[in-house]
Amino acid sequence: MRILGISAFYHDSAAAIVVDGEIVAAAQEERFTRKKHDESFPRNAIAYCLEQAGISLDGIDYVVFYEKPLLKFERLMETYVAFVPRGFASFRRAIPALVKEKLFLRREILGGLRKLNGGAAYKGHLAYTSHHESHAASAFFPSPFEKAAILCVDGVGEWTTTSIHSGTGNRIESLTSQKFPHSLGLLYSAFTYYTGFKVNSGEYKLMGLAPYGDPVYADLILERLIDLREDGSFRLDLSYFDYCTGLRMTGRKFHRLFGQPPRKPDSPLSQFHMDIAASIQVVTEKAMLAMANEAYRRTNSPNLCLAGGVALNCVANGKILRESPFENIWIQPAAGDAGGALGAALFTWYQLMENPRAGSVMDHQKGSLLGPGFSDAEIARFLDGKGAVYVTAGSDEELTERTAAFLAEGKVVGWFQGRMEFGPRALGGRSILGDPRSMDMQKTMNVKIKFRESFRPFAPSVLRERVQDYFEVRDQEESPYMLLVADVREAHRSGDAGRLREAKGLAKLGVRRSTIQAVTHVDHSARIQTVDQVRNPLYHRLLRAFETVTGCPMLINTSFNVRGEPIVCTPADAYACFMATGMDVLVLGHHILTKGEQADGGGTANLEQHLAQFELD
Repeated sequence: MRILGISAFYHDSAAAIVVDGEIVAAAQEERFTRKKHDESFPRNAIAYCLEQAGISLDGIDYVVFYEKPLLKFERLMETYVAFVPRGFASFRRAIPALVKEKLFLRREILGGLRKLNGGAAYKGHLAYTSHHESHAASAFFPSPFEKAAILCVDGVGEWTTTSIHSGTGNRIESLTSQKFPHSLGLLYSAFTYYTGFKVNSGEYKLMGLAPYGDPVYADLILERLIDLREDGSFRLDLSYFDYCTGLRMTGRKFHRLFGQPPRKPDSPLSQFHMDIAASIQVVTEKAMLAMANEAYRRTNSPNLCLAGGVALNCVANGKILRESPFENIWIQPAAGDAGGALGAALFTWYQLMENPRAGSVMDHQKGSLLGPGFSDAEIARFLDGKGAVYVTAGSDEELTERTAAFLAEGKVVGWFQGRMEFGPRALGGRSILGDPRSMDMQKTMNVKIKFRESFRPFAPSVLRERVQDYFEVRDQEESPYMLLVADVREAHRSGDAGRLREAKGLAKLGVRRSTIQAVTHVDHSARIQTVDQVRNPLYHRLLRAFETVTGCPMLINTSFNVRGEPIVCTPADAYACFMATGMDVLVLGHHILTKGEQADGGGTANLEQHLAQFELD
């Protein structure tokens, strides 16, 4: 049985193929179109998935869409009616798109499939799962658990914004849910908008900004904006928000409450914005912990699965792991809407078709390395066509030893290996790497490589067998998908804790924090990725080679892209990014390029041309 899952028409469109229960391929449309968070019909992602599976569209038994369009249309219409006459202008502008994309979605999907199929109609079944069913299935079915509680938290699906489920074998049962317009995800996005970042894109910036501030507004948020109950349910005071009827997230009453208008994008960040970020982060963590505790009370399971956009808040995830009764947590790497494509396919295979689900010690996500891969021969043909200068390592050992030597010298390396990651995190397939011990590497990589805000933290990729030596984690705890935060151990922290406490705002960046300075956030935390031999053996080998040279079992790992650009997909994407930025070395498969040896050594013109392709996020 071959099932194609699709998510589209809001943000982060994606496709996934499941064949007889096995996840064969999954990818976001943005990686092919180079438009970040692309919401369009995922024709390129579908074409890739079909190619990877070795079948045509005629070989697909079921196409499953990740939400129910009529329910979503009902919610949108009822919301506008409930708030008449407020929001009529935005309703009038939105109605043509609503009718086309929601009411006639079946026609849109079948039309997109027809174009992919050379003009021939798709003759298989077209089905729909609900938005939170898709999230729950994406969280539970690939997990290693036979039984688990499932918590899904996002902005909104059709009506649901938060849901708790129980999973057993091949079945998911819904236990309770929270309905629109009361949404933790939309509350967090309102503060994303208020602090000048882009909604559905900049939420991770808000999370990264939080440790620079103090949560002085947390009580005010809990008193005026959100009534949070002990069981994790809540209600928002909608008079402060504008997302039900307008084109903005916050209203004038919200701005008066905090005493300032929304920050303009790319304007200077003040201590006020950092304190706002810290405050909403604390509130979000408190809400997520209350929801998790309720999920445990309802299921009494030691295992928890998470999905939905809010599950990408790795700080809140870490708090749940350490302060809730759950012993084990598994988080879907593509926790947002992209992962809904995978969840829709899996829900159909297991829940609707009632197929048995095999148990496993390890999850079924395959390291989330589910996107396109390229052979050394394909890469060499591309490089030769560009006239690039490169050398080819004769073995994995030579490749990793040479790369580790560059990294130990302080070089920044673009690392392009195997299949591309599914989800927003680079996990060693499409990564930019650096030495975590460097005092200057965080600033260098943010400003000269990524061209993004200086406050943004970087994550460490650490050998799974060495993680406890550096981070405060439990025995057997792992974080293969970079979705949990842990504190750096006291033994590796610097003696500047007093200076760090006294420093305000971005001044904290200049204070030494640990022996792995470049991956230690200003609150001594790190968003860790544990790397094992099974999920990514070559990347694990590189980390071991770096440890042999330096004694340090980890590297800085950030996504292979610049600000506003989707993670690179092809050798051409990687080469263009390498030549436009301050990266020193590019490793494409077994081929190694150094910047100084290239005829076109990069420069301002390359950079401006490259950045101009991408809208700032």
